[in-house]
Amino acid sequence: MHIIDKLAVFAAGYPAGQLPADVKEQVRLLLLDLVAATGAGFNSDLAKAARYAAIHAYGGNAASLWLAGATSSVAGAAQANSAAASALDIDDGHRGAAGHAGAGVIPAALAVAEALGSTDEEIYDAIALGYDVALRVATSRPAATIESYNSGRWVGYGAAVAAGRLLKLNAQAMAHALAIAGAERPAGYPAGTSRYQGTTVKEMIPPAVVAGITAAYRAAAGGTGPRDVLDNPEKYDPAILLTDLGQQWWLMQCYLKPYACCRYMHAAVDGILKLRKPEQPVISLKIETFPQGLRLSNERAPMSLESGQYSFYFSCALAALKGEAALQPVNPADLSDPQVLALAARIELEAAGDFSSSFPKTTPARVSLDQGQGVETIEVLYPRGDVANPLGYDDIVTKFRRITAAQIPAAGQKLLLQAFADMPQAGFVPVQSVLSRHIIQ
Repeated sequence: MHIIDKLAVFAAGYPAGQLPADVKEQVRLLLLDLVAATGAGFNSDLAKAARYAAIHAYGGNAASLWLAGATSSVAGAAQANSAAASALDIDDGHRGAAGHAGAGVIPAALAVAEALGSTDEEIYDAIALGYDVALRVATSRPAATIESYNSGRWVGYGAAVAAGRLLKLNAQAMAHALAIAGAERPAGYPAGTSRYQGTTVKEMIPPAVVAGITAAYRAAAGGTGPRDVLDNPEKYDPAILLTDLGQQWWLMQCYLKPYACCRYMHAAVDGILKLRKPEQPVISLKIETFPQGLRLSNERAPMSLESGQYSFYFSCALAALKGEAALQPVNPADLSDPQVLALAARIELEAAGDFSSSFPKTTPARVSLDQGQGVETIEVLYPRGDVANPLGYDDIVTKFRRITAAQIPAAGQKLLLQAFADMPQAGFVPVQSVLSRHIIQ
C-alpha cells in the first residue's frame, strides 16, 4: 500500500463528528485569526487581483468572496479568499512545515462546504484533516532536499483532503485526489532564482488551493493520479507522514502571527519591542538570526508591501521607530518614510553560529540595541504566538480589531466577532453569513 493510500484511509475513514473538543476549539481560533488576516489584506494588490480573476476568469455563484458581497465558483472563491488571507503574511503557520496551512485549507473547506450545504461537524472534520495531512507532508521533507519553502508546494494536499472529505470520497477516490493534487501542485521558483521575492506571487497558495479542490472533484468523477508520489523516503519521511494518525492533531502545533511580516523575523521584532525606548534615537541596531533568515530578499528600501514582508531591515526598523502597531498591519506610506529607510540602511544583520541548527523547529534572534544609554542585548527563542508562547482567544480578538480597523468599520467588526463568540453553539452558519456580506469600507 502506498503512503498516499494510508493517508487516504485516514482522511476518508476518520469517524465523523468525533474530533476532540480542544481540536474543534482550535479550528475556531484558527478561523478567527484567518478572517482577521483576510480583512487586513482585503485591499492589497494581491487580493484585489485575485478577486478580479475570481469574477472574470472563474465566474459562477457557488461560493462567497469573503467580505466583498460577491460570489464565484468554488475554485474561484477559494483562490481569492486564500489570496486575501495570505496577502500580508499575518496568517497562521507551522514551524516544522516552515509555512502556512490555514490560508489554503480553510478557504478550500468553506468554499466547498458553502456549495454543498455541509453540516458543522463535516466542516470541522474537513478542516482538521486538511491541516493534518498538509502539515505532515510539509514537515516530512528533510531540510537538505527542500528546493523551496513556498507553502504552495504542499498546501494543495490539505485542500484536496478538505474538499474530498466534504465530497464524501471513499478511501480509493481520496487517494487519487491526493495524488492528483501532489502531481499538479505549483512548482514555484526555487529560492535564489529570482530577486523579485516581493511580488504578488508570494507563496503560491492560491493556485495550490485550486489544484487541491479540482483534484478532489476530478477524483469524485473517476480521475486518477500517481499514488506513489510520496513513497521516496529520501524526500518524505514515512514516520512523520504516518505516525499517530488521528491521535496527534497537527493543527494544535500551529503558531499565530502578531506582525505582518515573515515569521523569520518575529523573534527579532519581539526583542526590539522589549528593548525600545519610544522617542529615543536609535544609535545602533544589530540582529543575529539563523542562517536561513539571510536568504530572504532583505531589501533595505523595499518598493512594495510584499517586499517589506521579506526584509529584516525594513520590518525591524519599523518596529524600532514606530512600535508594534506599525506592523499590525504595515501602512504603505511607511515604505517611503525617510527615517525608517535611514535606519534600515544602518541595521547590521548576520547569522549566529549558535542558531545554525535552529530552523525550522525554531526561529530565534538576538537583538543588540543602543538608544544612547549603551548597548542592551536580548535573546528571543520563541516569538509571540509560538506554541511555547501562545496567543489566546482574547489576544486574537485584539489582533483582529487592530489589523482590520482600516478596512472593516466598527459595526462590521462587531458582527464578525459576535458570530465567532456564538460559534460553539451556533456553528459555522452565522460566520459564513457575515463573511458573505459586503462589510469592507
